[in-house]
Amino acid sequence: MRLAFAVLATSLVASSFASAQVPAQVEACRLSGLAAIKERSPSLDQITLDMESLAISKANTKVGDTPITMVVMGDAYLQRDKSDKPNRFVCLLSDHDKIVLTFFTEQ
Repeated sequence: MRLAFAVLATSLVASSFASAQVPAQVEACRLSGLAAIKERSPSLDQITLDMESLAISKANTKVGDTPITMVVMGDAYLQRDKSDKPNRFVCLLSDHDKIVLTFFTEQ
């Protein structure tokens, strides 16, 4: 019983630690996406990325002559609460984690 409890406690601590850390590239994508959305909808002041839906993939490809080194995709909520339907979010990063593109689409 103690062993099962210890394993459960360790799992909970590990999962909460992992979910608390947001990679810098993901936060950069979120901020870039927020800036782009605010140009069209100035009243929007927050984007929440669903960390459980995010796929963060290293890449070795190009768009035109621009190298793409990482792709971030997942669900993004454009309102303060999660009652709205999520939008699909895509972010392309280049060398030195430079944001090349952020894109939102309704599902």
